[in-house]
Amino acid sequence: MRCTYVMRVWLPDRPGALGAVASRIGAVGSDVVGIEILERGGGRAVDDLVVELPDPDVVSLLVREVQQVDGVDIEDLQPVADALHDPRLEALETAAVLVGASSAAEAVDALCQHAVRTVGATWGAVVDLAEPALRSGHGDVPPVEWLVAFARGSQAAAAAGPAGVEVEVVWAPLPAASLALVLGRDGHPFRGRERRQVMALARIVDTRFRELRAAEARRAHPSAAGASVVGS
Repeated sequence: MRCTYVMRVWLPDRPGALGAVASRIGAVGSDVVGIEILERGGGRAVDDLVVELPDPDVVSLLVREVQQVDGVDIEDLQPVADALHDPRLEALETAAVLVGASSAAEAVDALCQHAVRTVGATWGAVVDLAEPALRSGHGDVPPVEWLVAFARGSQAAAAAGPAGVEVEVVWAPLPAASLALVLGRDGHPFRGRERRQVMALARIVDTRFRELRAAEARRAHPSAAGASVVGS
C-alpha cells in the first residue's frame, strides 16, 4: 500500500543537488510529488519534499539512500495523513476560512487552529497583550504569562535587528486587535518560509478583525453610522 511522507532535507544550494536526492528517492521505488523551498542561505537550502513510497517498510532504506548524497542531511521525516498534501493549496484554503469568519471571536479561533496545521506546529495560542489573557489555544499551550513575555521580548529583539537564530517558537502580531499569535514545536526550528506564512495569516485575520469590529459597531449604533453619512 502506497503511503506519503514529508521529508525535510538540508542540501547544498547548487545545481544538481536536488536532482541527486530525487534520483536516490527513485532508486527505492518512490516518487517526489511535491517540493517546497523553506530557506536558503550560506550555501545551503532547506526543502520539504513530499515523497510517495510504495510501502512503509522502505522508509529506513529511503533514509539510508538519501544520506548517501554528499552534503545532504535529513532533519525530519513525517507521514502525511492526506496523500494529496499540498502546502500551497493548504495555505490558500486556510486563508479562505479566515476571510469567511463571521465574527471576531471566530476569526481568532480559526487563526489559532489553522495556523497550527499549516506550518506543522505542536501547539498554538492567540494572546491578548494588553490584559494579558489567552483568547484561543490549540494543543499543550504554555502559561499565558510566558506567551506574553515571549511576544514582547521578540518584538523588542526584532526592533534591534535580525538575530539569525533558529527558534522552535514563532509569533506574529495582530496590532488592530492588540493580540499576538504564538506557535511552537519541539526539535524542529521554524524556517523562513514558515515564519512568513505565520505573518501572512496574522495579517489576514487582523484585517478581518477590523472589518468585523466595524460591522459590529454599525449594528450596535446604526444612528451613528447614519449621522456620519449625512455629515459627509
